[in-house]
Amino acid sequence: MPLPFRTKRPGWGGLDRPRSAGRAVRQNRRVPVHQITDPDDDRIADYRALTDVELRTRWEPPHGLFIAEGELVLRRALRAGYPARSYLVDAKRADQLADLDTGDAPVYAATQDVLQRATGFHVHRGVLASFHRRPLPTAAEVLATARRVVILEDVNNHTNLGAVFRGAAALGIDAVLLSPTCADPLYRRSVRVSMGEVFAVPYAKLERWPVALDQVREAGFTVLAMTPAPDAVPIQRLTPAQRARAALLLGAEGPGLTAAAQSASDVRVVIPMRRGVDSLNVAAAAAVAFWELGRDDPL
Repeated sequence: MPLPFRTKRPGWGGLDRPRSAGRAVRQNRRVPVHQITDPDDDRIADYRALTDVELRTRWEPPHGLFIAEGELVLRRALRAGYPARSYLVDAKRADQLADLDTGDAPVYAATQDVLQRATGFHVHRGVLASFHRRPLPTAAEVLATARRVVILEDVNNHTNLGAVFRGAAALGIDAVLLSPTCADPLYRRSVRVSMGEVFAVPYAKLERWPVALDQVREAGFTVLAMTPAPDAVPIQRLTPAQRARAALLLGAEGPGLTAAAQSASDVRVVIPMRRGVDSLNVAAAAAVAFWELGRDDPL
């Protein structure tokens, strides 16, 4: 039988920021919490086997959903306008969502044992939510409103992908473009590592690869291919014209950019290394390059 939220959560009023002490918390309508005792309950099918990447890849995009983990991330998804399908929480933490207007999305609560058996891992953050995906913009739409973008080729590690999005949001990148073989930015681990910044940075797919880089160039961007090659241009020595509308192209961890992608770029650039280090993790290299490209931006 559904039970209502019992208490308010003191100190929370916005989507992800605490209010000042002593201020009243705005409380929305009382929301029923549906208790789940069976990990195979069909009502929580969205959350089943969350650690099985292959299964989740087959389940989530075709069903138009993604999973957010943690209160801060789900609140950022709501703030970005993603409609919730449902919420699944540790029964001991149900009151954490008491200030949310959950609309028609049901709130389910279960013990940690049931949560772990359903999801496949210990849900130590205690809060999960399933959201509806939104239609992706086209690459042309993204490029039309951007000044600086990052393009990713074959980046299929979800942790790296999420970290790139977080760096892009923090360091002045307006959009992310993905080759057809890149991982899903809305996969749970990517969303979590990005701290929800995948919702803040527009992204689109470049379906024809690497010829789609011509589309980027035709939109007025200079395509800068990141490579550790010794004959590449040190990134700090780019001309103002090359920096003006930069499209930074990065490859996967290990293999880096393909020869075809490098050939389709305008300039090959390198981050100069010391102590014999030949390269950085792709997310770390992206952050360094993002900062360098935007170092003269007004703050």
